Amino acid sequence: MAEEEGVLTNLDNTGPQPNGEDTSPAVGIITQYVKDLSVENPAAPDVFQWPEPPQIDVQFNIGAEKISPDVHEVTLKLTLTAASQRGTMYIVDLAYCGLVGMRNVPEEQGHAFLYAEAPRLLFPFARRVVADAVRDAGFPPLMVDPVDFGGIYAQQLAARRAEEAAGGDPIAPVTGNA
Repeated sequence: MAEEEGVLTNLDNTGPQPNGEDTSPAVGIITQYVKDLSVENPAAPDVFQWPEPPQIDVQFNIGAEKISPDVHEVTLKLTLTAASQRGTMYIVDLAYCGLVGMRNVPEEQGHAFLYAEAPRLLFPFARRVVADAVRDAGFPPLMVDPVDFGGIYAQQLAARRAEEAAGGDPIAPVTGNA
């Protein structure tokens, strides 16, 4: 017989196991929603006569909570404060959440997904909510600058690893997978 070129003969199948159990890793956003939104305009109506532009302070925090063995709630919390020399113009507090489904994901990859990738996916939607809230408070819409969640995650993880090496508490598992 002639040699057959282009035919694969060594098929190392690392996919699902033959018993039919789904062992392939899977992650995804199930849904997303506004969990909490607060808009304050403490100096209205005088604030609309202030000529100076505001100084904007943006703070954010990321949290993840296990809802079930395969579902986590990721919370992206944004707090924006606009102030001038005369006082606070507005404050926006937003807790924007996403339910994340994860199955058969190694611990370190699950942690990275929950604290870096999921917030990156949620951020554009949270950004729109903030812009609309600021506009609805009577100000020009505020477009929050993009955030490098992967870079921040890497910095935070390195700091936690150093703390752990110095005798601090170990990083708690998030996925529950072995």
